[in-house]
Amino acid sequence: MLCAHTNVLLLQLLICSSAPFPSHETQATAVKQIHEAGRCSFYGECGKNPEAGNSLLLADVPCLSNREAPLLNGSHLSLLQKICPMLFTGTRTTRACCSEAQLRALQKSLALSQAVLLRCPSCAENFANIYCQNTCSPNQSLFTNVTRSFTRNTTEGVVQVGVLEYQCYYNLHFADKLFDSCKGVRMPATGGYAISAMCGKYGATLCNSQRWLDFQGDVNNGLAPLTISFHLTPGDAVVGDNIVPLNGTAWMCNEAVNNGTGEECSCQDCAQACPAIPAPVPASKGFYVGKLDGRIFVCYLLLGCLALSLGCCCLWRRCCVSQKQKLMPEATKSSWSEKASQVIYDFLGRMFKSWGTLVASHPFPVIAISLAVIVGLSCGLVHIQLTTDPVELWSSPQSQARQEKAFYDEHFGPFFRTNQVILTAKGRPNYTYNSLILGKTNFSGILSKDVLLDLLELQTKLQEIKVWSGKHSRNVSLEDVCYAPLNPQNATLSDCAVNSLLQYFQNNATRLNLTATQTVKGEMGTVDWRDHFLYCQAGSKALLGNFFHDHPFPTTGEAYSESQALILTFSLNNFPPNDPRFDFVMLWEEQFLEIVQEFQKKYADNYTVAFMAERSLEDEISRTTWEDLNIFVVSYLVIFLYIALALGEYSSCRQIMVNSKVTLGLGGIVVVLGAVLSSLGFYSFVGLPSSLIILEVVPFLVLAVGADNIFIFVLEYQVRDVPQAGETTEQHIGRILGDVAPSMLLCSLSEVVSFFLGAMSKMPAVRTFALNAALAVFFDFLLQMSMFVALMSLDARRQKAARFDVCCCIRLKKTDAVKRQEEGKLCSFMRKFYTPFLFHRVVRVLVVSVGQGSSDKMKDSYMLQYFQYLNQYFMVGAPTYFVTTGGYNFSTVQGMNGVCSSSGCDDNSMTQKIQYATKSFLAIPASSWVDDFIDWLSPYSSCCRIHSFGPNKASISCFLSKCMPQTNGTLRPNPEEFNRFLPWFLHDMPNLKCPKGWLYCCTQKIAPFLYDTAGLCNPLAGLTAFSSACRITYVFYEQYLTISTDGLINVALCLVPTFVVCWVFLGLDLRSAFINLLTIIMIVVDTVGAMTLWGISYNAVALINLVTAVGISVEFVSHITRSFAISTQPSKLERAREATISMGSAVFAGVAMTNLPGIVVLAFAKAQLIQIFFFRLNLLITLLGTLHGLVFLPVLLSYFGKSFLCSFFFPIPQGSE
Repeated sequence: MLCAHTNVLLLQLLICSSAPFPSHETQATAVKQIHEAGRCSFYGECGKNPEAGNSLLLADVPCLSNREAPLLNGSHLSLLQKICPMLFTGTRTTRACCSEAQLRALQKSLALSQAVLLRCPSCAENFANIYCQNTCSPNQSLFTNVTRSFTRNTTEGVVQVGVLEYQCYYNLHFADKLFDSCKGVRMPATGGYAISAMCGKYGATLCNSQRWLDFQGDVNNGLAPLTISFHLTPGDAVVGDNIVPLNGTAWMCNEAVNNGTGEECSCQDCAQACPAIPAPVPASKGFYVGKLDGRIFVCYLLLGCLALSLGCCCLWRRCCVSQKQKLMPEATKSSWSEKASQVIYDFLGRMFKSWGTLVASHPFPVIAISLAVIVGLSCGLVHIQLTTDPVELWSSPQSQARQEKAFYDEHFGPFFRTNQVILTAKGRPNYTYNSLILGKTNFSGILSKDVLLDLLELQTKLQEIKVWSGKHSRNVSLEDVCYAPLNPQNATLSDCAVNSLLQYFQNNATRLNLTATQTVKGEMGTVDWRDHFLYCQAGSKALLGNFFHDHPFPTTGEAYSESQALILTFSLNNFPPNDPRFDFVMLWEEQFLEIVQEFQKKYADNYTVAFMAERSLEDEISRTTWEDLNIFVVSYLVIFLYIALALGEYSSCRQIMVNSKVTLGLGGIVVVLGAVLSSLGFYSFVGLPSSLIILEVVPFLVLAVGADNIFIFVLEYQVRDVPQAGETTEQHIGRILGDVAPSMLLCSLSEVVSFFLGAMSKMPAVRTFALNAALAVFFDFLLQMSMFVALMSLDARRQKAARFDVCCCIRLKKTDAVKRQEEGKLCSFMRKFYTPFLFHRVVRVLVVSVGQGSSDKMKDSYMLQYFQYLNQYFMVGAPTYFVTTGGYNFSTVQGMNGVCSSSGCDDNSMTQKIQYATKSFLAIPASSWVDDFIDWLSPYSSCCRIHSFGPNKASISCFLSKCMPQTNGTLRPNPEEFNRFLPWFLHDMPNLKCPKGWLYCCTQKIAPFLYDTAGLCNPLAGLTAFSSACRITYVFYEQYLTISTDGLINVALCLVPTFVVCWVFLGLDLRSAFINLLTIIMIVVDTVGAMTLWGISYNAVALINLVTAVGISVEFVSHITRSFAISTQPSKLERAREATISMGSAVFAGVAMTNLPGIVVLAFAKAQLIQIFFFRLNLLITLLGTLHGLVFLPVLLSYFGKSFLCSFFFPIPQGSE
């Protein structure tokens, strides 16, 4: 794409650079002429124009001659018939006002335009007609009038009068038809319009027939040999002096030339040639009830019906069931599920009791073995690989975008690297400049000479960067790493692709300061850099706007002079990480960032500078994450401190050191950290890369799970369970473990299975997180069942011996023996205040009703400012490429016509289909390299030439015979010609005579691929029926195409095993398992709704936290559900109350209060990523989990929970709700 842009850019920039300001006009006496049919105004050649400046074409001006048009014959006639066939009337009747030398000069001049316009035959024919009529028409004097001339003496002493300027009169309707046939012709290399480079200062947007013709006759454009003043007159206007405006034949762009034997223009070049495309069916306005969205109305309706049903159910149960309820017999026959429940509970209870007694009896060996396993697995951390590349984190290798990018990189090389600066001026007012060229023009404050000079200073420093590479013992400069499409092998500084407004002045302060006196349309004035800028940008803005993917100066409209910012872009080559040049480019970009930051500080009072390098995104993600690592450390320290202090009993000041559990709390923290380190070490051993997000999130998750289990175990031992007679401490611990371990196993197993299934996600970051989380939770459970039980046994022995915590060598006196605490303050609060309020009949109804409806709904980084400015000032979207994957036969006529977009191509070719389908999305139409190849082969251009004789016969030449013969139909090479000329096309240097050459568009690496497999060189290339868009940059944005579906699948994969495990471990209690699942779903759904209200975007990072939310929700919900299921209270209400008091207090202390202090600390993080996706989202998860687990779930169980577990298991006391 870029190299193709260079072809056309050569022409425009040469025009702008060859003459900074149009030349001063020369006055001469007007010439009196006879105007009649069959008479000339000029004939022959009279040397160079003495007034012309640096002309790009060395064309001679004609000699003044009012003679009759001569009759042509021989080679003269043949040449006219070849170049201007519209003037040929017969072998004996053809007259013309041009010599053979003029015809040959005309042929060279037309070759330049034909290379661009030939893709639309009617435009090319009409454009050639303009020059043929002006130069050779036998009735030349009827519509032309010479106004200025000069006299010169030839070497033979002959006096000649040369023409400096003449007037040309065209019928306005005829001129408009000429212009209309060409105004839509595209330049495939840029995607812009050919008219942009053919209308001078007005460009494509402001161009019309008058301005288009005026530019053709402007000697200052570097192409016209003399000045032509075009006068367009209406059909009924009288000019006088026998002048009759030319009114010839003009082909419409949708008409076939050559009397219908030729081809009409394609749809891309002519809107009138496009087939009728059915308008898309307008999107349905949706279902509304009044002004309310119908979906919301249905939700409200269902919510109301549910609330009404709930109320009726409660009323019926109170009024009818309570009155008629009979006492249940003391024993009923057990069902198969109840018998299965008994077997499961008995087995788990006996197993964990025996295991707990064994571990508690041998604490030291268990602790030693546990630490050895932790250390052994943690040694794998020396091999840890941290992934920081956003593409590797958020884009699946199997995703369509990644596969397409890999294909592109393999065959075309990595996409070039962008380093960019966006400069805005502070407090500079807009001003009006009275331009000699365009009149009064508004300029923004940023377009001031001093600003441009400061920008030039920055640009020069960046271009002169030299940084030492110690690894390679050499200096690295821009030439070593820059993208240089026309000289990639031995680039110089001038070859490097640097896109800047200063390029209009050749990056030269002297040229920027240059002024000149000039006369435009009789008005004399002084012109400066602003006139030069206006003149150049009008014709090249379409070219530069697509060259390097950005404008040198962005704009919010068509008035570039009113732009509010300047953009400076350095494009660098991209290399694989194992290439030594990758180190070079990283060093250069590092120095680039340092210089721009210095410039930013130096001019902080004058400018705002937004900037980025290709490495910036990865650098900033890594930097901000590492900088905020201390915030995570403080967060975890706060959690650790809370756990260490909250486990203790503080009923007496004298016994506080004995009842304290600081050592045990620290042991529990070691267990959690050991689980996390073991998980990371294990995956490091097997070669699974990790990421900083995993290092930050997994410990948080395991802490929530581990702390909850620790609190349940410790509180059960301290408060709720009294040692039985004759029971040792070890046996007591074993019995307690037999009671609580099934609940711990239920939650841990649910989470482990859920996370392992969540690892089926295609997104690498989510998959890696799920694997680490699953293994960490698994290790945490194993260590709690071993190492923490052993620590608990040692702590129980210490406490029983009345020894101090931490300083166990100190002990209380016998008279100060430790007394057992009856009930904790939190349990007491739950029993006396919380549960009576929560289970009040009115509150219960309100809780269920509200619960059903609650789900309706890098801060200090320089990159944030860059992204803000990019959205505000940058007016170009992301590039999109269409690439074939091989197997398509381009060498046949059908193959070429099925891909290309120029004249003669199929109406349903791939590029045409892309145009139809993406017209409202692509800024420029898709084009194919085939179009440029066909134009390059055209005999009407000066591109493909071969030797017709001698030792080099049939080899490429710049001057001799044409590669392809002229044809009246559509030009297409046969397979032999295709394969023969394609390598020449790929190695042809673009220049003024042949802007279609593709030298260095394709690297040597991929040229064989292109040739052998008929692949594509142009990134905007033809597309087979089975190919699709190739998104090169930011492929991780593809996640947003499927993030909703992926999120549902990942969360569902986590929820299904949760339901199954709960069903099994709750004794095949389907109702309790369903209530458990429903509550977890509500926590997740409410979290997603709250994300919208708090401005948290739904993306891959949020998805990781939602997967975490499932795990944490299990902790909030499953313990209470199981406590309810095994309760022996007589009614559902009493069982829900008991579960809330006993297990709810442990969940609140172990999950909610463990997480909240650490989460609050995250609010002070600098990185916006941490603040939004860790502080906000985790705070929502914790608060919503607490509300649902301790408020909604108990009430829901009191209504819909199972009445009793089984009579076979427990004797059923009499009672009612």
